Amino acid sequence: MIRRRTLLSGLGAGLLAPLAPLTSRAASAQGAPSAEPVTIRMGSLKLIHSIAPHFYERFTPAGVTVEVIPFESPTECKNAVVTKSVDFGTFGIAAATLGAAAGEPLAVIASTCNRGMAVIAKKDSDIRAIKDLKGRRVAIWPGSTQEVFVLERMRMEGLSIKDITPVRVSFSEMHIALARGDVDAYVGAEPGPGVSLASGVGQLVEYPYGTEMGALNMVFGAHRDTVAERPALVRTMLEIHRKATDFAAKDREAMIAMAVAKLGQKREALEISAPNVELTWKLGPDEVRQAGAYAQHMLALKQIRRLPEPGFIDTRFVDAMRDA
Repeated sequence: MIRRRTLLSGLGAGLLAPLAPLTSRAASAQGAPSAEPVTIRMGSLKLIHSIAPHFYERFTPAGVTVEVIPFESPTECKNAVVTKSVDFGTFGIAAATLGAAAGEPLAVIASTCNRGMAVIAKKDSDIRAIKDLKGRRVAIWPGSTQEVFVLERMRMEGLSIKDITPVRVSFSEMHIALARGDVDAYVGAEPGPGVSLASGVGQLVEYPYGTEMGALNMVFGAHRDTVAERPALVRTMLEIHRKATDFAAKDREAMIAMAVAKLGQKREALEISAPNVELTWKLGPDEVRQAGAYAQHMLALKQIRRLPEPGFIDTRFVDAMRDA
């Protein structure tokens, strides 16, 4: 759990004015009853590219507590946002698109991370390129961003899912499955690939960013009710997210140290993972275009029956932050 009581100068009175419950000190100063502190529930994955929420405590305003709730999979975190078990969450663009295409009341309002994925094979195997996956057992997490990326890369190399034996393995278990010999390769999320490379268990096949989807990966989402009914809370949360993301992106040592503490991974593995992780909050035309291409690929793969409704990606808040 992350707690902070010190108001930082970056969140001024203009930003917080609509948040009456969050300004208990001002209310007390005017003789009004002090409001109860507000707790914001933030869903976050157990991955280095979802490390920004663990820096939120540095930038949280007075009267607000951010509780970081960890999730194992992107779908679990997305579902928590949809059911309002958490107020905000970070998860892959795949989980977000799946939910929106199914009519779930989900809005993507910022980015979280680009890159952060890799195709890894057993060390000294003859799997050197995507085309070498043919006939192999490949660990893939169904419904993940990584799945769509690797399927598109395979298509570009003349392969399909029928040319491999996909094995359902969670991201945190992929390195172990490779080490045991349960699979020949995996399509993973950092820090898993870094662990495999640092330990000598795996070798890099490819960072699969050579498609029209670019390196789009994780996004920041909220329930549509939250966006419509609590815009001041959204602005405050995204301001925290922006500052924490910029801080961690500029201080790689701090990012690695936090990941060591929160993920329990070895530093040498995270030092390999970190360059493959681009923390970001920006959600501009390029990201919207890449997300559109991503949705089209999911539709072609019949992973979704229809495209998400317009407005699924809402850039109003990040646009305002960028312009300010």
